Amino acid sequence: MYSGYIGVDFSVINWDAWQVVIIGQLIVFTALLTLYLIFRYGLPALFEIKLKKIARSVGKRVEEMHKEVPADTNAAIAMAIYLYYNELHDEESNVITINRVSRTYSPWSSKLYNMRNWQ
Repeated sequence: MYSGYIGVDFSVINWDAWQVVIIGQLIVFTALLTLYLIFRYGLPALFEIKLKKIARSVGKRVEEMHKEVPADTNAAIAMAIYLYYNELHDEESNVITINRVSRTYSPWSSKLYNMRNWQ
């Protein structure tokens, strides 16, 4: 007969099973804590160091480029880019023509004929 009590009898679980449960939970929580610490503190520090190195190298390259390229070369490059982008646009007549076409058949109107009558 059902008494309404649902429980677990822990007396049938031996010590070896408890050891497996406790060690397994310790491993899982230690792994989660390690991942949290890596993502919270390790990656930002690594990215900050990496970004500083990248910024230094880019800064050196920019300084070298400014030293090597004379001003008249920069002006020639800018003028070439300006002319290139101006040639991309076509000259159009700016006249829009709309032709109306009346069609009696439409796939949307034919859907009505394919529907079933449930009367």
